[in-house]
Amino acid sequence: MLSASSCTVFLLRKCKLRQLISFFFLSILTTVSITTFAQQVVDVTDQTIKIGGLKEEELYFGFAKGDKVIFNFKEINDKELKEVEIIEYPENSKFSDFKTTTIENKTLNISKQGVYIFRFKNSNVAGRICKIQIQRIPLSNETTDFNTSVKWVTRQDTSWNTYTKDIVVGYDTTYEQRTKRELISTEQREELITDKTQRVHSQTSGNGNKSDLFFTLPTNQITAYETKTVISWAYWVGVGEDANLAWKSNAQSISTLTKGIATYITSPLGALAIGTVTDLMLPKVGEDVGYSIADQRNKDLFIAGYQYNVWDQGKGVAGYKKFTEQGMCQGTFFVCLYNDNIIQAIDVNVKVIAIVERKVFADKKYTEIVVKPRYEKKIYSDPIIRSSEIPITGQ
Repeated sequence: MLSASSCTVFLLRKCKLRQLISFFFLSILTTVSITTFAQQVVDVTDQTIKIGGLKEEELYFGFAKGDKVIFNFKEINDKELKEVEIIEYPENSKFSDFKTTTIENKTLNISKQGVYIFRFKNSNVAGRICKIQIQRIPLSNETTDFNTSVKWVTRQDTSWNTYTKDIVVGYDTTYEQRTKRELISTEQREELITDKTQRVHSQTSGNGNKSDLFFTLPTNQITAYETKTVISWAYWVGVGEDANLAWKSNAQSISTLTKGIATYITSPLGALAIGTVTDLMLPKVGEDVGYSIADQRNKDLFIAGYQYNVWDQGKGVAGYKKFTEQGMCQGTFFVCLYNDNIIQAIDVNVKVIAIVERKVFADKKYTEIVVKPRYEKKIYSDPIIRSSEIPITGQ
């Protein structure tokens, strides 16, 4: 049997032994825990990169939920880099530093799995050489082997463009009375402008061997229901009886050509101007004359003996010409005559005719069918598909 004091000593020694045993096991667990924690530091990247002048570089890595990220940065020449930033994709900035040369053991806690961007921006024209180390401490063994590489995939986002459009749902037909102006008749008539004989003296005459005469073409008239327009004109110049005989012969030919045909053309010049004939017969013998067609200014130069310009000219016992250009079918013209005979004066016959086209219009009533569509508004939605490249974690 143990005494009371002996029992007390025994119990105290037993309690101390238990404390020593508990402390021993706690030390062992702490050591194991520290060793395990040290083994969980995983290198993500350890590299040296060159960032060109005025350039920007980005590194993309994926991290698991619960990771602790340890980031170290060093510009090897101790030169400043404008900005270093860590961004949770796409634009949630987690850390940034400006004008820095060194960042030591910057730690980030990853609250959810995702992609992170490590952005390095150089605003200097000279390049920067940077040492970069990124490590991660996994939350558990399950994420120790997490794949931090990033791959890019194509994502398509669809939005809808909604708009309102008028569509045809039917047609309404009405009948409307209208009036329009219509051409009811067209005729082309010959109008005699001048038929005159002009004496041109010889070179030795005191009156001079030059002469002239003028004529004015009818003015075009345009009204709502009638128009009169000169569409062409022609002239004839002939000397003496020989030219008169040639004219009569031409007139007889025209009369034979138009016999039995309703026409308003009665003279050889009219037939020439309207295009019924293309040539007229000319005399082969007789006194000749120099002739030309000019405006008043050039006629005055001709009379005064200066150089002048003309629209048509010729020399002979007779001659002719037609004009169809619209610019030549209005206004006043001059026939300039010249006699190169030394002694004998000549009598020159000048004929001018114009072809006047008359058009008559009248109002005509008619019924027009008017078809008008009926519209209703309808709402449409068109898909708009946008494709973009996005990074995703490798796991």
